[in-house]
Amino acid sequence: MTRLPDPAALAAHYSRFAVAERLLLTGHSHQAWPDVAREGQVQAYDDAALAVDTKWERAFAKAEAVRSGVRALLGEADADVALGASTHELLVRLLSALDLQARPRLVTTDGEFHSARRQLDRLGEAGVEVVTVPAAPVTDLADRLAAQLDDRTAAVVVSSVMYETAHLVPGLDALARRAERHGVELVVDAYHHLGVAPLDLAETGLTGAWVLGGGYKYLQLGEGNCFLRVPGHAEGLRPLVTGWYAESGDLQPDPTDTSADTPAVAYARGAAAFAGASYDPTSHYRAAAVLDFFADQGLTPPVLRGVSLHQRGLLAAAVDDLDLPEDVLTRDRETPAAGFAGFLSLRSPYAARLSRGLAERGVHADSRGEHLRLGPAPYLRDDQLLAAVAALGEAALALH
Repeated sequence: MTRLPDPAALAAHYSRFAVAERLLLTGHSHQAWPDVAREGQVQAYDDAALAVDTKWERAFAKAEAVRSGVRALLGEADADVALGASTHELLVRLLSALDLQARPRLVTTDGEFHSARRQLDRLGEAGVEVVTVPAAPVTDLADRLAAQLDDRTAAVVVSSVMYETAHLVPGLDALARRAERHGVELVVDAYHHLGVAPLDLAETGLTGAWVLGGGYKYLQLGEGNCFLRVPGHAEGLRPLVTGWYAESGDLQPDPTDTSADTPAVAYARGAAAFAGASYDPTSHYRAAAVLDFFADQGLTPPVLRGVSLHQRGLLAAAVDDLDLPEDVLTRDRETPAAGFAGFLSLRSPYAARLSRGLAERGVHADSRGEHLRLGPAPYLRDDQLLAAVAALGEAALALH
């Protein structure tokens, strides 16, 4: 049995966020940063002050530490990883590398986060055929997506965890096989997966997938720490949206080749072809410090999964004990606990009002449409979670 960390002892490392005194059920959105994150930001300033424009060698070492952290989370020691400030930035570069003239069709779900949803909607307005499959029920979502793939499809974009409901999407391995047969790129948004549930690409059959994610939520890395895991078969893709960092290193084609049919714009190989340009390296300093902290505290994917299952289970049981009418507040009680990721999604026509009622009672949570989301985190004690649910009961009674 996995030994879970003591949340009270862990909370001592988050003194500036005062997690021991606050009811921060924002674990699915913005987790608190450990104190070492601030030390990382200060180090970024000090390196700039010391080295000025030659700071980049130090900054690139921090970027490589972030890539190493991503590789560990994906269970893939040699994963080829591009970094970016946002998943949207990386998704746009990826989409711009696809031949949407030869394959003018994209497949996705109506449960994708806004960074993908809005961009795909806009591409649809511009003439790309975008097929949107209902995300519910999640049990056969992968099969329904697979049924939409054909030789005109450039890519299928799907989350491994639905951001409104916390449902883990089963069957992505079968979707990956169908995508490979049709030459379709499978793009998996794992933002709500990493840091709360293990995701080993080999074990889940996703070695051929593009994987998007970031550190703003469960990983506690803060803004500016997003990544794109690039599959091996992507060699030779040339993003139309490109930054000058993508011409560093071993270039393809060889820029000394002046034959008439050689493209003038050369790209680095692998994930480096999806690089951007000059950026604020402070985010990577902060992330490197937090990744080291997680390692020191033994916050591995299996441990974090154990914490999540315990905390989400405690919240769910406490909500059930409120015995609220289902037309006020209910939840999915059919899916087993293992079918959810890191937060508890409660369905209510009053979700926004309940979120405001919680805020008035000192509980930080949020809502998305009819879904009220309660996101625990490893530094929260059980009594804090129970206090938050008690506040939810008060907010529900105050609705009428």
